[in-house]
Amino acid sequence: MPNGDDLDARFNELVAQIDEEQQRRMRAAAVKGAKEQRRADRLERRSARESRSGLYEREAAPRRRIGRAWIAMAVITGLIASAGVVVTFRPDLLTPSGAMPGEPVGAAPSPERTAGPAEGSGDDHADGGEEEPPSPFAGSPAEEYPEGVAGFVMPEAKALGGLSKKDVAKGLERTRELLAAAFLDKKTLMGGKAAAFAELLPAELRADFLDDLKHNDEGALGYVIRFAPGTAELATDVIKVHGRATLDTFREDGRHGVKVKLNHLVVYAVHRPGRPETTIRLVAHPIGSVLLYRESGHLVVWPDPWSPSTTPASCDTHDAFVHPVYEDSPPESVTPTGLPKDPYEQVEDERTGCTASQAT
Repeated sequence: MPNGDDLDARFNELVAQIDEEQQRRMRAAAVKGAKEQRRADRLERRSARESRSGLYEREAAPRRRIGRAWIAMAVITGLIASAGVVVTFRPDLLTPSGAMPGEPVGAAPSPERTAGPAEGSGDDHADGGEEEPPSPFAGSPAEEYPEGVAGFVMPEAKALGGLSKKDVAKGLERTRELLAAAFLDKKTLMGGKAAAFAELLPAELRADFLDDLKHNDEGALGYVIRFAPGTAELATDVIKVHGRATLDTFREDGRHGVKVKLNHLVVYAVHRPGRPETTIRLVAHPIGSVLLYRESGHLVVWPDPWSPSTTPASCDTHDAFVHPVYEDSPPESVTPTGLPKDPYEQVEDERTGCTASQAT
């Protein structure tokens, strides 16, 4: 609590903000009030002398003190009346130093004042922070694509191909997990062992897939995207995904069930390791299917190779990795053929050779 000297100093500073004309009116009102009070005191004392001398005199003394204090009360009343003006300029005069109006002394600051500038206040850089760099997807169709697994939208489950709705729903969930492991898993993308994808596969298919990885066979590229070690870093954790999945039935090799047909675009922003100025967009376009069927009383989810095409990527290499082609990459011995295609078109064409592509 402030001491008396502090209160006097604040009171005097507060009064100093009121203009002379307003102070004059307040003093006049105070003097007038004091006169009226003294007049009432005299009348009361006169009445007291006429009735019971002495008793009312003693009672009147405190009233006179109240009368003498009326000027100060009038000034305070005037200050309160003009408080709106005073608060506008110096709200700290109304409270002890460091407190805000309406807060008890010693109270914790309100969240509104400790949270920093309000959203949209225009003071976004008050803390000296730098603006975020533009998105590497800006200016391309991928800018509007969903991020990550949200782009792998599955159709609504229904009973089909001899499978119950519950089986189809379970198969669609596993299909989405397979896609996420194949194209979004960071360890796999950076040339890892694709463990997240392998463990989702049926045992027989898993063995073949792991064998391809072991021998660096490009057959592994039929399922997952892995950038060749030392060729790429992700420029951002954001991976854009867009596409569709539809349901159909199938019957082959004595099996029957549901075929989930897939057609997606997965767009990465990558650059040479340690060189963000070389950032490019690389578009993968997996097309394929996943078969859902029952065997030996169990639901089987079997992905057929969806062989994702990638652009811009090297046509010269034949291993289990994607080798991005940057603007400063040297010319390749294998020349892409055909008219350049739009990498964002989702045409389900035959994948043959190395075809030319427009810029991503």
